Order: sequence, then structure tokens, then C-alpha cells
Amino acid sequence: MEHFRYKSHELWCEDARLSELAVRYGTPTYVYSRSAIQDNFRNIEQRLRDLPNLICYSVKANSHLKILSLLRKAGAGFDIVSGGELVRVLKVGAKPETIVFSGVGKSLAEIDAGLSAGILMFNVESAGELEAITERARQMGKRANISIRINPD
Repeated sequence: MEHFRYKSHELWCEDARLSELAVRYGTPTYVYSRSAIQDNFRNIEQRLRDLPNLICYSVKANSHLKILSLLRKAGAGFDIVSGGELVRVLKVGAKPETIVFSGVGKSLAEIDAGLSAGILMFNVESAGELEAITERARQMGKRANISIRINPD
């Protein structure tokens, strides 16, 4: 299916004429195709079907609650980089065990929020961050699952 296409020299998204949306909502207006998002997710899912996997959407790409909700309903996990993004994905009903906290410079409050929520893991960016996560988890009586990001340089 062509999600964005020209029909009679006008651009459409699915069944919506974009010129009408521009008049109705003004410009700039951002228009997303629900079907394109769902089809792309299903395509990735299909290609990975024979492997254990968790497909995580990078929330920093677009944190609109409708997009996040659509992806959660499709079965996506989430890759977050801030406490604010954690709040957003939890708001749309993401299961904590599908959330990976990436990004440099996590604050102690963000680490605490991730631990309290019971996220799947932290992507650790430095030795100092590993120490902070370890200490905060110990103080909270929690276990922090981690993955380590290595720069081979």
C-alpha cells in the first residue's frame, strides 16, 4: 500500500488530502501514516521472527503519545534517553520490562526512576555511570540489569 501518494496532482496520506489538513490545522502540520508505521513495524517483526528479540522504538525520534501508543499496541519496546521519556512511555502503558534506558549523563533521579519502574536494563556509557547505577540499586534494594556500551577507541 502506498501510504503517501499523489492523486489528481494532490498529495494524500492514506485517505486524507494534505491540502485540506493544511487549511484545517495550519502549517507547518506534521502528518503521519498509521498504516505505514504499523506496516514497517510488522516488517521488522517478520524478519526477526526466528530470533528471540525485543524491538525497541527510539523515543527520541518522536515522542508523540499517539505514536508511542500505536507502537506499544503493535508490540514494541522502547529505548529511552531521559526521565521525561520514561514518564511518556509509562503513560501510554509500556511494560517496564520492555524499556531500555540509554544515553549519556543519566542523573541520579533518572536512575532512581528507572530502578523504581523496574525497567529491563540500563545501557551503561561509562565506569562512573556503572558505579552510580550500582550504588543507587544497592541503596534501593533493587537489581539493575545493564548492558555496556563500548567505544573500542
